[in-house]
Amino acid sequence: QVQVVETGGGLVQAGGSLRLSCRISGSAFDDYAMGWFRQAPGKEREGVSCINYSGSNEYYADSVKGRFTISRDNANSTLYLQMNSLKPEDTAMYYCAAVVDNPDLAMRSGGAMSVPLHVCHQVDSVQYWGQGTQVTVSS
Repeated sequence: QVQVVETGGGLVQAGGSLRLSCRISGSAFDDYAMGWFRQAPGKEREGVSCINYSGSNEYYADSVKGRFTISRDNANSTLYLQMNSLKPEDTAMYYCAAVVDNPDLAMRSGGAMSVPLHVCHQVDSVQYWGQGTQVTVSS
């Protein structure tokens, strides 16, 4: 059974930094495209940043571009989200997500290069979710 576990959330002042981590167990990490989603109270869950199985392609939402960096360490089965210059509007529950990265996903994404964008924009495509970690940014 695949389990997804996030760590690293917390309370930080505006302008500060946090790094989120996510590990998968029960399956081969590099079989999956991975992503970070967030959900603030009263809002829909949104894709923040996503990455393909090898780490060669990434996607960032406009709201975090230039401030957040997604990366993965396949040798250690870990996904990261480095969040810099945090703003109060970044406050949300952050979720790690996994989607099997195979030729079918590439086809549905319109090509392998588009997998991260597709995963971040298609919440229903996510097969496995973590339990979430809270990020709170104070002004």
